[in-house]
Amino acid sequence: MKTEPAKRNAGHVRVHSILYGNEPARIAQTVAHLNRAADLAIASGAVASVSLAYGDCSPAPCLSPEFIEQIREKSPALAAIDYVYFDGNFGSAKGHNTLIAKADGSEVDAPDFVLIMNPDVMLAPDALVELARPFENRHVGMVEARQLPIEHPKEYNRVTGETGWATTACAMIPMPVIRKLRGFDHETFFLYCDDVDFSWRARLADYQVIYQPSAVVFHDKRLGAQGQWAPTSSEQYYSAEASLLMAYKYSRTDIAEKLLKMFSTSEVPHLRRAAQEFRRRKEEGCLPEQIDSKGDVAEFVDDFYTKHRYSL
Repeated sequence: MKTEPAKRNAGHVRVHSILYGNEPARIAQTVAHLNRAADLAIASGAVASVSLAYGDCSPAPCLSPEFIEQIREKSPALAAIDYVYFDGNFGSAKGHNTLIAKADGSEVDAPDFVLIMNPDVMLAPDALVELARPFENRHVGMVEARQLPIEHPKEYNRVTGETGWATTACAMIPMPVIRKLRGFDHETFFLYCDDVDFSWRARLADYQVIYQPSAVVFHDKRLGAQGQWAPTSSEQYYSAEASLLMAYKYSRTDIAEKLLKMFSTSEVPHLRRAAQEFRRRKEEGCLPEQIDSKGDVAEFVDDFYTKHRYSL
């Protein structure tokens, strides 16, 4: 496959994924796709090198030393494959911050860009080339890939690619932006909305957040009988918890109070639990500092954090 490289070489790109009970066979699939994408991106001059790092939050290590060595041998385009067992469930935000801190302090593997990617995402061969392309504009702070088979319905500008926020199912971020924003807010967010919060803080710092439809990835989500995404109970809980914290952090106390009242009286257990957790944080003085009081970037549209162009 021939493809035109981005004019700006992205330097060293380090791919970060957080694991929790993932199957080694599926990890091997994603690494094979990443290796092909890295090979093409390096050959085209879009990037100088690509490495991969896994942070494992599982109760017990889900990847063995033998498996890591096998995928290293099968991935010649990847400069390194690192595996860190956290021995604790850090969640996505703290997990990524831990990997970022480790990489940023390295003398041999300090990245120019970090690609935050779910471990069940498989890159198209030219995905890294296309993700790097928008960074020709140095005002760009974050670029999100297009997910298939279920494309995220967020609205975006068809000319500039600008969007309200970028999902870190697969998103590339320059290290200087990560340093400036001090990474993800893991004190507030465990599993959900850490990417929305990061995107909004990037926009408050005058960076553009870009959706890049030409950067295609396959996100191996399990679907329900009607073809819809079927979230797990933990995903439902952390999504509800994050909705309260997002509204509060971005100075929409009115929305937070409305959600809190609705969740508290709900017959759904995970909603009541989210309300209890919010009250606990409030009583213990653990709620985040409120920002964006003028509503410059925060956008609460029904149950979403920006306008959607279609309904799922």
